[in-house]
Parts: sequence; C-alpha cells; structure tokens
Amino acid sequence: MAKVSIGLRGWRFDEDEILSDDEELKPLDEIPEEPRERLLRLVGLVEEPCDVCYLEHGEAEVHRCTQAEIVYGEPNGEVLLCPEHEPDFIYWFREEGGSDYAGELEFGDRFHEWIAAGNEAPEGYGSVEHVEEDPEGLPDLPDQQDIQERVEQGFEGERIDILELAGESDDEAELSEDDLADSDVDLSTDYPSNR
Repeated sequence: MAKVSIGLRGWRFDEDEILSDDEELKPLDEIPEEPRERLLRLVGLVEEPCDVCYLEHGEAEVHRCTQAEIVYGEPNGEVLLCPEHEPDFIYWFREEGGSDYAGELEFGDRFHEWIAAGNEAPEGYGSVEHVEEDPEGLPDLPDQQDIQERVEQGFEGERIDILELAGESDDEAELSEDDLADSDVDLSTDYPSNR
C-alpha cells in the first residue's frame, strides 16, 4: 500500500483509501473519515503562507511570505512551513519538547509561541528529506466550490430544533413585553444591513 502526499508534503495518505483505480480522487463518501477530514482541510491550506514567514511579516506584508509547501500536525492544529523554515520546526519538535504536543490541537499554537519568542534552529540544523517520486502523477486537490458540491450531492437536509437541543420548549423561549422592558435591548436602534 503506497503512501502519497497531495497539495502539501507532510500529511500522507494511503493511495487505495483516497484514489480510484483510474488515479482520480474518490467521491468523498467513499473516503474514510480521517483521510477525508485531512483532504477537506488541505483545500483551505494549500495556498496559505508559511506560518513562520507570517509571524515575521504579519498581515500587512503577507506578500513577503513564502507559500507553504509542508504541513505537520493534526487538522485545525497544524503548522504550515516553507522549506527554509522547516528546520526550525524539526528542531523545536525534536529538541525543544514539541513532540510532547503531537496529536494535540494545541500543537500549532505551541510552535507559534516558540517562534514568536524569538527561537529558531541553530545554524546548519538539518531538515527532513522529502522524496518525490512522481509529483505530476497525482491528482490536484478539488477547489472549495467542488468540495461544497460534493458534500451537498445527495444531501436531503434535516431541520434541527435548537430549542429542543438546549432543553427548552417553545413556550419557555417566548419573551413577554415586561421581559423586553426590563432588558437592555434597544429595539429602536437601526442596525446596518447589506440588503
């Protein structure tokens, strides 16, 4: 069973879990939950800047950041890196206790804090050698519109009663005029609208 990276190096997928016999991405409902979650997350990450570059330059100068090529960590707690800053991450992970956060959602936050405190890998610290056998042979990730269409395909929908989930009935939720008068709500205020 071959492992492949798609979009960014680092997260590796079992080929037979995500690719069909004709080497295209399988429909989302045929991909197991964990790899499907990673693929969906990758769609939003694939054009993002390196986290370390972003911490150095900020939003105002995001154009100076290098686009990320590598991802480590778990979805929503990941670290995005360019090749230049990967040694900083590897050093933090191996030598500065970063491995203690492996598998945790706070993983990315702890690395960002370490970098923000002015830390970096010593000069000449090595990186991970990534082997790319056939980078052009893998399918491209679908864009966000395609993902949304795939998610909605065949979706019937279900009406959810939020009050019922909160353990309240419709009767308890109604406000009387006295309740409104005693509150700080100003119903005469005009709120902006984009209609």
